[in-house]
Amino acid sequence: MTRVPVDVQVEIDGRLLPVSGTFDPRFAPVVDAFIENYRVEEELGSAVSLVVGGETVVDVWGGWFDPSRERPWERDTLVCMMSVAKGITAVAFNMLIDRGIVGLDTPVAEYWPEFAQNGKADLPVRYLLDHRAGLPALTEPLWPGAMYDREAMVFALARQAPLWEPGTVAAYHVHTQGYLLGEVMRRTTGKLIGEWVRDEIAGPLEADYWLGLPASEHYRVSSLVPNMGAKILAAQDAEPEDSLRRRAFAQNPPGTWGEMVNSREWREMDMSSGSGHGNARAVARIYGSLANGELDGVRLLSEAALDQMTTMQHDQIELLQDRHYRQGLGVLLNSPDAVYMGPNLAAFGHHGIGGSTGFADRDAKLGFSYSVNQMHAVGTNGPRARRLIDAAYSCL
Repeated sequence: MTRVPVDVQVEIDGRLLPVSGTFDPRFAPVVDAFIENYRVEEELGSAVSLVVGGETVVDVWGGWFDPSRERPWERDTLVCMMSVAKGITAVAFNMLIDRGIVGLDTPVAEYWPEFAQNGKADLPVRYLLDHRAGLPALTEPLWPGAMYDREAMVFALARQAPLWEPGTVAAYHVHTQGYLLGEVMRRTTGKLIGEWVRDEIAGPLEADYWLGLPASEHYRVSSLVPNMGAKILAAQDAEPEDSLRRRAFAQNPPGTWGEMVNSREWREMDMSSGSGHGNARAVARIYGSLANGELDGVRLLSEAALDQMTTMQHDQIELLQDRHYRQGLGVLLNSPDAVYMGPNLAAFGHHGIGGSTGFADRDAKLGFSYSVNQMHAVGTNGPRARRLIDAAYSCL
């Protein structure tokens, strides 16, 4: 396979858009779609990458690092990809299951005895992965900013009673999932999820993805430009204080949501349900390894473990965001009306609020990712990602 370079300045609305990278000419429609996003959508800076059959066929980036459009998005630019982290965390945690370190239907309290409080003694690991644990929010009041204190959050979740009978209702554990899975991993391996990802996933695959970003890398992080029109963010002001969405964000630090996700504390914390930083190239490599079974000799999960991770656990409207999710074990299965992953319903991965996404299609041997700094407010993973995904599949 021969990739051709792209290094162009495209005029859009009187301004020159920088676009760089490489691509297989067969996948030129993806590059066209990438540029089209800047013509017709609210795009600032972004990257797209595809791994097909173990080969990178698209690795393109463009636009701007900053809202003032003074600094271009570069090859090694990082951005917080938000809940794309949940998919990477799912892979890490399913590696524990695959290796026999954790049992899927073993009570969480067997690994974390304090978790047995308030009716959770028999709650299985499975429910932490598929958002049916009944722990999407805390009822115990903690101080604003408690989110940054991992131990405080873990202790509070150990004390928390489920909001309903575990296993009966799905509600997106937008923040809490990362603390819950992270504590089980710590109890069983001595590592938090970020360290596991570094040692067992990102490191071996040479994927530039971080859960707990070192201070030395902050200089290349493009700040997120939030859109407070998103339902889950708008709820912070528009809904009663006792609403589920408001309670899920009650431990946020003072200030605006944009200040939080662009802060030093957020970048450096191991909050593995949301604070992952990376780019499209890194996430496409991770999903490309799963789609192809292995990548450059690195295998993350056995075929049996992949089958298990991508077996649908439930197909319903989850309560926190009122979205229809087809849910696997930590990963989402293709849910076209909420998280579109192309024509194959067996595709799996995870989106992040605002537009970033990553997924694998084992049938097409495709790993796909899109990373973005200008967030959108739509209730799906958005028209920008869809345009790129459709272009990718048109080339297969």
